[in-house]
Amino acid sequence: MINSDEFSKRLQDVMDYYAESASSFSEKIGVQRSSISHILSGRNKPSLDFVLKVLSAFPEVELYWLLNGKGDFPSRTTPVLPHGDASQEKRNDSTDIPKFDAQDKSIEKIVIFYKDGTFKDFVKD
Repeated sequence: MINSDEFSKRLQDVMDYYAESASSFSEKIGVQRSSISHILSGRNKPSLDFVLKVLSAFPEVELYWLLNGKGDFPSRTTPVLPHGDASQEKRNDSTDIPKFDAQDKSIEKIVIFYKDGTFKDFVKD
């Protein structure tokens, strides 16, 4: 069972981290502003839909941390860039990938990071 008071504090931490007001945060996750106020005040408990909207809009937030306070925020496995930061666009630009000469090189390990904050690593045997 979720502790509403603790959830409210973690939600406020997320909003503070991104310097979001209740109004701007509600717009980003697609809920009414009153929903944010009611959850922050402890009047209402968050719905599953609400939690999923937060996770979708802010992939740096880990589900287990948001619900239980265990884990990390921001996620250690997700690169964190403020929303709307121009550097976010750069990160997706393939021209920014460094070039290297593969001659005399062999791959030792490949790590794939998923949008849900998890990752998978493949190590050469």
